[in-house]
Amino acid sequence: MTPPRALDGKVAAVTGAASGIGRASAEAMLAAGARVVLVDRDVEALSALCARHGDSAMPLVIDLLDAQACATLVPAVLERAGGLDILHANAGTYIGGDLVDAEPDAIDRMLNLNVNVVMKNVRDALRHMIERKSGDVVVTSSLAGHFPTPWEPVYASSKWAIHCFVQTVRRQAFRHGIRVGSVSPGPVVTGLLDDWPAERLAAAREAGGLIDAADVAEVVMFMLTRPRGVTIRDVVVMPSRFDL
Repeated sequence: MTPPRALDGKVAAVTGAASGIGRASAEAMLAAGARVVLVDRDVEALSALCARHGDSAMPLVIDLLDAQACATLVPAVLERAGGLDILHANAGTYIGGDLVDAEPDAIDRMLNLNVNVVMKNVRDALRHMIERKSGDVVVTSSLAGHFPTPWEPVYASSKWAIHCFVQTVRRQAFRHGIRVGSVSPGPVVTGLLDDWPAERLAAAREAGGLIDAADVAEVVMFMLTRPRGVTIRDVVVMPSRFDL
C-alpha cells in the first residue's frame, strides 16, 4: 500500500493519461497527493476525467505524434504546474500479428509513438530535472521487451528499444539525483487489446491471463515512493498464470 499523501507537494505528468495504465497511474498519484498534468489527445475523455478530480488534475491536450506539439509538453507542464518532479512516459500503441501483414504507415506510427516520442519526452523532462538535481522518470515498457514474442514482432521490437533506452539513460541520470526506471507489464486489460477477438479476451480473463491497469499503477507508486537512495530499475508484472 502507498503511504497516505506520499506524493504531497509533487508535480507529475502522465502521457496517455485518458485511459488504461496512464489513467490508473494518474489517479493513483492524485490519491497520493500529487498535482498531475494528464496528457492525451482525447479531449472528451481527458476533460471528463479531470472534472472528477478537481484542481489537482490538469488536462493537457497534445497529439504527441505531431513533432511541434510534442516539443511543447514540458514547457506546458511548467507553465501550468510550476515544476515537474515525476514523468510517467506511458503513451503507446500496439501492432500484433505477422510482420508481413502490418501496414508500413502503422509501423511508422507505432515506432514513432513507442520509441521516438518517449525519448523526446524524457529528454525534455531530464533537462528540467537536472537543473533541480532531482526527479523521477518511469517509462511503460512491456514483458515483450524481455522476451522475443513471435506473435508481435513490431511491438516487441519497440519495447526492446525502450528497455535499452531506459537502462542506458538511467546510468546517465543517476549522478544528477534522478531515478529512471521502467515497468514491464504482461497482458493488461486496456485499449491496446481492442483488436483481440471477444472470445480470446474472455478466455484469457477466465484463465487468469490478464491483469488490470490498477495493478500496474500500484507498481509505479511503489517505484516512486522508495527512499531516494533506492532505484527500482525495472519491474516485470504479469498474471500469475501467464506462462512465458
